Amino acid sequence: MKTEGAVSVPDPVCPCDDPCPLGQAIGVIGGRWKLRILCTLYVDGTQRYNDLLKKTVGITNTMLAASLKELEADGIVTRTQYMEIPPKVEYALTEHGRDLWPILHRLAHWARGESFDGDDENDPVLMDKETMTRV
Repeated sequence: MKTEGAVSVPDPVCPCDDPCPLGQAIGVIGGRWKLRILCTLYVDGTQRYNDLLKKTVGITNTMLAASLKELEADGIVTRTQYMEIPPKVEYALTEHGRDLWPILHRLAHWARGESFDGDDENDPVLMDKETMTRV
């Protein structure tokens, strides 16, 4: 316990349990490439592997494959393989993955140091992507 003036202030305590759910979430989406992949899938929708490779500038084939595999294992991305020649595989966000977008959007605004109170009529966090109506 610290004393600030005449007032005792409790020591800061992380509200997270062990294991920390926030730490687990950061583990799922953390790293240099996963956020870029998620943004591409959110903005551009379902993508084939080579399209993701082209749109994620600087990523290696190995890193894209590993990142997609991890995102799929964590339930953020789906992989759909079609039985055709040549093979066709598409990646898309799951509902769980789409649920991340408002959180990531607000985090980006916070990181830029912008105030973002959500009162703006055009607040993209509060807009449905398909209908562009306020939610």
